[in-house]
Amino acid sequence: MKAYAYRALFEPGERRGNVVVTFPDVPEAITQGRGEADARAMAEEALGLVLLTYLENGKPLPKPRAKGRALVEIAVAPNVAAKLAVLEAFKAAGLSKSELARRIGKDEKEVRRILDPRHPTKLPALTAALRALGKRLVVGVMEAEAA
Repeated sequence: MKAYAYRALFEPGERRGNVVVTFPDVPEAITQGRGEADARAMAEEALGLVLLTYLENGKPLPKPRAKGRALVEIAVAPNVAAKLAVLEAFKAAGLSKSELARRIGKDEKEVRRILDPRHPTKLPALTAALRALGKRLVVGVMEAEAA
Protein backbone atom coordinates (compact mmCIF):
# COMPACT_ATOMS: atom_id res chain seq x y z
CA MET A 1 0.00 0.00 0.00
CA LYS A 2 1.37 3.40 -0.92
CA ALA A 3 1.02 6.43 1.32
CA TYR A 4 1.84 9.90 0.04
CA ALA A 5 3.58 11.06 3.20
CA TYR A 6 7.00 12.57 3.75
CA ARG A 7 8.96 13.60 6.83
CA ALA A 8 9.26 17.34 7.47
CA LEU A 9 11.44 19.56 9.59
CA PHE A 10 9.71 22.30 11.62
CA GLU A 11 11.96 25.22 12.61
CA PRO A 12 11.35 28.67 14.07
CA GLY A 13 10.95 31.35 11.42
CA GLU A 14 12.54 34.78 11.35
CA ARG A 15 9.40 36.42 12.72
CA ARG A 16 8.31 35.52 16.20
CA GLY A 17 5.64 32.81 16.18
CA ASN A 18 6.31 31.71 12.60
CA VAL A 19 7.26 28.11 11.89
CA VAL A 20 9.15 27.19 8.69
CA VAL A 21 8.60 23.72 7.25
CA THR A 22 10.96 21.95 4.85
CA PHE A 23 10.98 18.43 3.44
CA PRO A 24 14.42 16.79 3.03
CA ASP A 25 13.07 14.41 0.35
CA VAL A 26 11.06 17.11 -1.47
CA PRO A 27 13.30 20.19 -1.42
CA GLU A 28 10.89 22.28 -3.50
CA ALA A 29 8.25 22.05 -0.76
CA ILE A 30 9.01 24.90 1.62
CA THR A 31 6.36 26.79 3.54
CA GLN A 32 5.64 28.48 6.83
CA GLY A 33 2.75 29.12 9.12
CA ARG A 34 1.79 31.19 12.11
CA GLY A 35 2.26 28.60 14.83
CA GLU A 36 2.68 24.86 14.49
CA ALA A 37 -0.94 24.00 13.63
CA ASP A 38 -1.01 26.52 10.77
CA ALA A 39 2.42 25.34 9.63
CA ARG A 40 1.15 21.73 9.48
CA ALA A 41 -1.81 22.76 7.32
CA MET A 42 0.43 24.81 5.05
CA ALA A 43 2.92 21.91 4.83
CA GLU A 44 0.20 19.48 3.74
CA GLU A 45 -0.89 21.87 1.00
CA ALA A 46 2.65 22.71 -0.15
CA LEU A 47 3.63 19.05 -0.28
CA GLY A 48 0.57 18.16 -2.35
CA LEU A 49 1.15 20.97 -4.83
CA VAL A 50 4.80 20.06 -5.34
CA LEU A 51 4.08 16.34 -5.79
CA LEU A 52 1.38 17.11 -8.36
CA THR A 53 3.85 19.37 -10.16
CA TYR A 54 6.41 16.55 -10.25
CA LEU A 55 3.94 14.32 -12.08
CA GLU A 56 2.72 17.14 -14.31
CA ASN A 57 6.34 17.65 -15.41
CA GLY A 58 6.89 13.93 -15.99
CA LYS A 59 9.17 13.51 -12.97
CA PRO A 60 8.81 10.50 -10.66
CA LEU A 61 7.85 11.14 -7.06
CA PRO A 62 10.79 11.02 -4.68
CA LYS A 63 11.10 8.06 -2.35
CA PRO A 64 10.48 8.96 1.31
CA ARG A 65 13.87 8.30 2.92
CA ALA A 66 14.38 11.00 5.55
CA LYS A 67 14.64 9.76 9.11
CA GLY A 68 15.21 11.39 12.44
CA ARG A 69 13.48 12.23 15.67
CA ALA A 70 13.22 15.90 14.78
CA LEU A 71 11.19 15.10 11.65
CA VAL A 72 7.41 14.92 11.55
CA GLU A 73 5.45 12.88 9.01
CA ILE A 74 3.14 14.96 6.84
CA ALA A 75 0.65 13.32 4.48
CA VAL A 76 -1.03 15.06 1.59
CA ALA A 77 -4.79 15.64 1.74
CA PRO A 78 -6.86 12.55 0.85
CA ASN A 79 -8.16 14.03 -2.41
CA VAL A 80 -4.59 14.87 -3.47
CA ALA A 81 -3.40 11.37 -2.55
CA ALA A 82 -6.16 9.88 -4.72
CA LYS A 83 -5.23 12.19 -7.63
CA LEU A 84 -1.53 11.25 -7.28
CA ALA A 85 -2.45 7.56 -7.24
CA VAL A 86 -4.52 7.92 -10.43
CA LEU A 87 -1.75 9.80 -12.23
CA GLU A 88 0.87 7.23 -11.27
CA ALA A 89 -1.37 4.26 -12.11
CA PHE A 90 -2.33 5.75 -15.48
CA LYS A 91 1.30 6.30 -16.44
CA ALA A 92 2.25 2.78 -15.36
CA ALA A 93 -0.69 1.20 -17.22
CA GLY A 94 0.35 2.64 -20.58
CA LEU A 95 -3.27 3.15 -21.61
CA SER A 96 -4.59 5.89 -23.85
CA LYS A 97 -7.00 8.45 -22.46
CA SER A 98 -9.70 7.12 -24.77
CA GLU A 99 -9.19 3.58 -23.46
CA LEU A 100 -9.47 4.77 -19.85
CA ALA A 101 -12.61 6.71 -20.82
CA ARG A 102 -14.10 3.55 -22.32
CA ARG A 103 -13.27 1.55 -19.20
CA ILE A 104 -14.96 3.99 -16.83
CA GLY A 105 -17.83 4.83 -19.17
CA LYS A 106 -16.98 8.54 -19.42
CA ASP A 107 -16.25 10.97 -22.22
CA GLU A 108 -12.57 11.50 -23.06
CA LYS A 109 -12.92 15.16 -21.99
CA GLU A 110 -13.85 13.95 -18.51
CA VAL A 111 -10.78 11.70 -18.43
CA ARG A 112 -8.56 14.62 -19.46
CA ARG A 113 -9.90 16.53 -16.46
CA ILE A 114 -9.35 13.54 -14.17
CA LEU A 115 -5.74 13.33 -15.38
CA ASP A 116 -5.11 17.07 -15.11
CA PRO A 117 -3.08 17.60 -11.90
CA ARG A 118 -4.50 21.11 -11.51
CA HIS A 119 -8.16 20.16 -11.99
CA PRO A 120 -10.04 19.30 -8.78
CA THR A 121 -11.66 15.90 -9.22
CA LYS A 122 -14.29 14.36 -6.98
CA LEU A 123 -13.44 11.18 -5.13
CA PRO A 124 -15.97 8.93 -6.96
CA ALA A 125 -14.36 9.76 -10.32
CA LEU A 126 -10.88 9.12 -8.94
CA THR A 127 -12.03 5.85 -7.38
CA ALA A 128 -13.58 4.70 -10.68
CA ALA A 129 -10.39 5.57 -12.56
CA LEU A 130 -8.27 3.64 -10.06
CA ARG A 131 -10.57 0.64 -10.31
CA ALA A 132 -10.30 0.73 -14.12
CA LEU A 133 -6.51 0.83 -13.75
CA GLY A 134 -6.48 -2.25 -11.52
CA LYS A 135 -6.03 -0.35 -8.27
CA ARG A 136 -8.14 0.13 -5.17
CA LEU A 137 -8.32 3.21 -2.98
CA VAL A 138 -7.98 2.42 0.73
CA VAL A 139 -8.74 5.05 3.36
CA GLY A 140 -7.22 4.79 6.81
CA VAL A 141 -7.37 6.75 10.03
CA MET A 142 -4.44 7.26 12.38
CA GLU A 143 -3.92 9.17 15.59
CA ALA A 144 -2.80 12.73 14.86
CA GLU A 145 0.54 13.77 16.27
CA ALA A 146 0.22 16.40 18.97
CA ALA A 147 0.46 19.88 17.51
